[in-house]
Amino acid sequence: MDSFKTIAQNGEALIIEKKSKFIATVYQVQTVEEADLYMQQLRKKYYDATHNCFAYQIGENNEFQRSSDDGEPQGTAGKPILEVLKGEQVKNTLICVTRYFGGTLLGTGGLVRAYGRAAKEGLLTVGIIEKRRIRLFTLKMPYTLSGKVQYLLGERNYVIRESIYLEDVTFIVEVQVHEEKAFIKWLEENTNAGIDILPGAYDWIEVKL
Repeated sequence: MDSFKTIAQNGEALIIEKKSKFIATVYQVQTVEEADLYMQQLRKKYYDATHNCFAYQIGENNEFQRSSDDGEPQGTAGKPILEVLKGEQVKNTLICVTRYFGGTLLGTGGLVRAYGRAAKEGLLTVGIIEKRRIRLFTLKMPYTLSGKVQYLLGERNYVIRESIYLEDVTFIVEVQVHEEKAFIKWLEENTNAGIDILPGAYDWIEVKL
């Protein structure tokens, strides 16, 4: 997996529907055990709530998916929360929507809309990022080529993570993994193979969406 979407931070959002309060709490989780632990904490925090409904999807291919209506009519709470996660293609994320009943019944359609809207508001509040797998390339060159190489990298929006000026010039550059071969070929062609191109460690970067 070279890239995936997840949340930027943990957080919560509140919506009110016919006097019922819906509190969406959103957490980034790496394991089912971590999701279960967060749910234990939320049930204690909102012990007096009418319902604590949730959904999560975890894993490289969303191998672990679960949703719970927590006493709401079947399919009216956990499923719409999970559908929001699927629709946004967000991985390793738990959304719990806590409801405090306001005295007015919403009906099945109203519940589906309210839980779905709360989940969406939760994601809007915390923000979504894309994590991209990159490789760090070390580029070593004489000073006479450094200006040209810097211009070329900037033209294609490559990020120079570090610049080192000693006897030669060294740039540490972030390259997405699916671009590795093309990157090397492109640089060699545009510098007449006048620089050293050394593949290095892999890393992840975060891009706000």
